[in-house]
Formats: sequence, structure tokens, C-alpha cells
Amino acid sequence: MEFSGRIKNRYSSKCYKKSSAKKELNGSESSQIATNVFPLGTLAVLPFYFFMVVAPKAALAQKVMESSIPYIVLGLLYVYLVYLSWTPDTMQLLFPNKYLLPELDGIAEMFSRVMTLASAWIHLLAVDLFAARQIYHDGLENDIETRHSVTLCLMSCPIGIVSHFITKALFSRRDR
Repeated sequence: MEFSGRIKNRYSSKCYKKSSAKKELNGSESSQIATNVFPLGTLAVLPFYFFMVVAPKAALAQKVMESSIPYIVLGLLYVYLVYLSWTPDTMQLLFPNKYLLPELDGIAEMFSRVMTLASAWIHLLAVDLFAARQIYHDGLENDIETRHSVTLCLMSCPIGIVSHFITKALFSRRDR
């Protein structure tokens, strides 16, 4: 809640003065940046998935998948969005108790902010692509089909990882 330039944290009685170190974005500016970043981030990872799924053994696909550029770009974008989404109450929302453990209410409060949600989306895209690339390389190294697991990483990374372990176990059994 805002009270004349101060933010009151609902988890404590402390009030925080808004930081003047960075330009505060109004709601529409923040929403516009987040709205633009969401599809751009999503579209940015699709070519990498395309190469891993459509032509995994092609020389171009293998060369593209060796690159660290998508992780650097997504990482920088993530840092920028986290910077923009950071508010004086962020640490209190993340670590509201003496044990420094997150609580669901605080996380829900943070993700109700469009900029925080956009940064989380970029985070997920980067981590999912990284996991998909690891699966892709493991498949090439061990001559295991990975297209289904890589595709699942795009949609739900943990399921893609489990799928790869199952596929790898089945292929290793076949090769005995």
C-alpha cells in the first residue's frame, strides 16, 4: 500500500521510503515493458528449440546449440527486469521470517506485480532452454532420441527432464 511516498510492508510495521536511486516506473510504463518483453522472450528461444527438434543432428543445429549467446541475452534481460521490479519491500516479501525462508503469501504478492511476473517468465525460459540443451547434448553423445523430451522442456521442463531419464533408461536397456 502507498501512503504519500512511503510503502508500508504488510508483513511488518516498517515503512520504507521510495528509493530515488532509480527512476520509478508508473504502472502503465511497467506494464508496457512487461507486455513487450513477454512475447519477445518467448520468440527468442523458439529458434533454438526448432533446431533441437527438427534437425538435431544437422551441423548448423549443433553449432547453434553450442552458443552461450541466448543465456547471456536472457540473463541480462532478467537482471534488467529484476532491477525494474525491485521495490523496498522485496526482501521482506521474499524472506518474511527469522529463518529466512520464503512463504507462499509473500511470493504470491510479488508475482501479482506484472514486472516481477515478466522477470520470472524470462527466468523460466532461460532455465528451460538450458535444461533442454543439456538433454539435447546428452542425446547426441549417447545416440538417444531427445525430440520429445526437448519439446516437453519448452512446455514443462521438469516433465521433459523426467522424460529424458526414462528414455535414456529404456535405450540403455535396449543396447544391452
